[in-house]
Amino acid sequence: MQHTPTQLIEQLRSDIDTLPQQMQAAAKYIIDHPGDFGLDPIRVSAHKIGVSSNVLVRLAYRLGFDSFEAFRMPFRQTLVTDREDRLGQDWLNRMKAGDDFSAAQAGFAQNELNVVARSLRLADPATIQQATNHLVSAKRCFVTATRASYALAYYFHYAGRMAHPGFQLIPRHMGSAIDDLLEADSTDCLFAITVHPYSSDTIQSMRFARKRNMRIVLLSDSEVIAPGVDPDVILPVSTRAQHHFSSFSGAMAVLECLLGHLFAAGGSAARDRVDRYQTAREDTGAYWRPAKPPRVRKK
Repeated sequence: MQHTPTQLIEQLRSDIDTLPQQMQAAAKYIIDHPGDFGLDPIRVSAHKIGVSSNVLVRLAYRLGFDSFEAFRMPFRQTLVTDREDRLGQDWLNRMKAGDDFSAAQAGFAQNELNVVARSLRLADPATIQQATNHLVSAKRCFVTATRASYALAYYFHYAGRMAHPGFQLIPRHMGSAIDDLLEADSTDCLFAITVHPYSSDTIQSMRFARKRNMRIVLLSDSEVIAPGVDPDVILPVSTRAQHHFSSFSGAMAVLECLLGHLFAAGGSAARDRVDRYQTAREDTGAYWRPAKPPRVRKK
């Protein structure tokens, strides 16, 4: 019988509530991380889940496979993320040929693909390297944005502070970003995000940062957003959307690339910092974990 990852994941979703607790944890991991499950050896997967290798073997048997390797094989053969560019767009053409809702979904999906592709094409390596150098060499890197763009700034700061401990998200609390830049100087950097219609607060922050001789990196949909704004580096992105607000998928793709460079520049210190953050979160119960089954005394 042929099994595809999609079929197996659907089966796991439908059966998960009937599984023993440790198998539930394994099933949830496979549903959430099918690519990693396809790549990792059984011991690595078991360690990530927090169960024994035997739990994965028993789950494979329960789903009708004669071994763990047979269970993992469909996931290993369909590592979609790594070969998406070679799969073509038949899925999109099939969607376009469907009913009106499917055709509309195809239009939205195509737009997002275009936005991401254009933003990544605009991300010139020399420009990205210059931005990376400014961020890495700064004593403190202040990250600022407002309204919808704040979500991008929040994520970039949340992940970026593990690569560079000098990252600070501003404004803090309910004040102005300028309040947090009063003590900044030429050893610091401002990373600003704003797209049309451009934020007055962000523009004022960049003007203030320039007076403080700070280095400025701007991520925006235009190289000219207002008089008196003169960033050292501009990361241009596409924000074209088929609804009434800007699409942030392209901006997020560029930020992800920038984060990759920051972690690469951070080296082992950044990796150690990630481990410490992760340990602290696990120790304080930040992540939900299924209850451990009671121990059964051996007679």
